[in-house]
Amino acid sequence: MNAKPLDLTLEVAPKARFDVVEMRSRFAAEHEALAAYSHCLYWSSHTTAGFLDRSISTRLSTQHVSTYVDAFRTLFPEGAGYEHDQLHRREDLDDDQRAIEPRNADSHLAFIASGLRPCVTHPNRPGEAVCFVDLDGVVEGHPRKRLTRVIGFRSERVIGKTRVEVPVSAHPIDSINLKDPRLGIYPALSDFVARAGAGKGRLRIVLDPAERHTALTVNEYETLLMKYDLAEVLRNPLRFVAQQYRNAMANPRAVPSKTLGYAKYDFVRVMNKGLDTLRLRGSIVEKLLARTLAVPAERFFRMRRSVSLLVSEREDGSCGIVEGTYQSPILVQWQNAPRQSRLLDVTLTELR
Repeated sequence: MNAKPLDLTLEVAPKARFDVVEMRSRFAAEHEALAAYSHCLYWSSHTTAGFLDRSISTRLSTQHVSTYVDAFRTLFPEGAGYEHDQLHRREDLDDDQRAIEPRNADSHLAFIASGLRPCVTHPNRPGEAVCFVDLDGVVEGHPRKRLTRVIGFRSERVIGKTRVEVPVSAHPIDSINLKDPRLGIYPALSDFVARAGAGKGRLRIVLDPAERHTALTVNEYETLLMKYDLAEVLRNPLRFVAQQYRNAMANPRAVPSKTLGYAKYDFVRVMNKGLDTLRLRGSIVEKLLARTLAVPAERFFRMRRSVSLLVSEREDGSCGIVEGTYQSPILVQWQNAPRQSRLLDVTLTELR
């Protein structure tokens, strides 16, 4: 008789604000206990720390994971005037929370844009690296507590499918919180999971193949972050990194050519540190510097067309969708939908 999936909770201690932890080597003993299982599901409870999709991570060595993520950290520098970091405007915080809340909009945006996920699956092979990427691991010199789970399993069986229609606004750039109680989507998904009776599994939410100019992510749905900061970078992906070059880019003819040349060189040098990984050429960036920064979001971002949510036992003993405190599945669009809704295909699988 096959053993049930093995579920382990791990605590990752970040060594720096930006840290990449290779899970198999950091938790070698735990992975030894998982050796009998052919696959592993990895889950993070955070919105600024997670895992790269396997389709990306298998193309990168461990050291190149840092280079890849650094490209997005360059696009979103720390402290670049984000609305989310204006703590006095955050209605979701009380005075005590404002005193300790990290200013980390850059980490949220890099998480979203780089395609980081809270829930991924990998074959359980010693030679295949699994990297936990932390974008906000140390705050004012203090490491944050980072919790992850790894579940060893042998097979995955589909036990239910459904479709969801998400209403969207007429605005071309928008983000929709699938947990918004006014939509009724999340309770419907929870009921769908409960009726199926999965013990351990995952809920995979995928955009219909016909949907364009849209993506899915899991993150904190805070109004200033989603409606202002994210909207700004969807309109202009270089919005925040370009702050120090604003004058040169706003009116290049008014700047001496030598000064503009230095600005171009310095900007391209910094960006090229990671942009090669994104398959963007320095010449393109130079043209943007001299003319305009308005390029399609999909040229820069690696947001995904699907997300997975963990289904398992929760702290109260019930079984259902497991989520971190601030995690929400979010639909993002950067062009109008043909109709004022988007279709999602939802698949529930059971880990065995």
